[in-house]
Amino acid sequence: MDSKGIDQMLSMLRATSAQAGSRVTETPSAVGGGADFAQILQNSIAQVNQTQQQAEGMAANFAAGDGNGNLHEVMIALQKANVSFQEMVQVRNKLVTAYHDVMNIQV
Repeated sequence: MDSKGIDQMLSMLRATSAQAGSRVTETPSAVGGGADFAQILQNSIAQVNQTQQQAEGMAANFAAGDGNGNLHEVMIALQKANVSFQEMVQVRNKLVTAYHDVMNIQV
C-alpha cells in the first residue's frame, strides 16, 4: 500500500495546527476568510475512515488468498490505520476537554 494517504493526512493536520497557531494573533475579521474548522475536521475524519477501509480491504483480500499483496504490506496498512484512528481519538479527547473547560467557566 502506498503511504501517500497517511502522509497527506498528517501534513494536512500539521498545516491545520500551524494555521491555528498563527490565527491566535490575527484579528477576528481576518479569521472570517479562512478555512472552516468543521470542514477540516470532517475531511480528516473521512481520510481516517478511508485509510481504515483500505486496510481492511487489503486484509480481507490477503485472507482470501489474493496474490496482489503480501503480509508485510497488509500489516503496515493496518498499523497506519490504527495510528491514524488513535490520533483522531486524541483530537476528540482534546475537543471534549476544551468543551468542558469552556462550560465550567464562571460567568
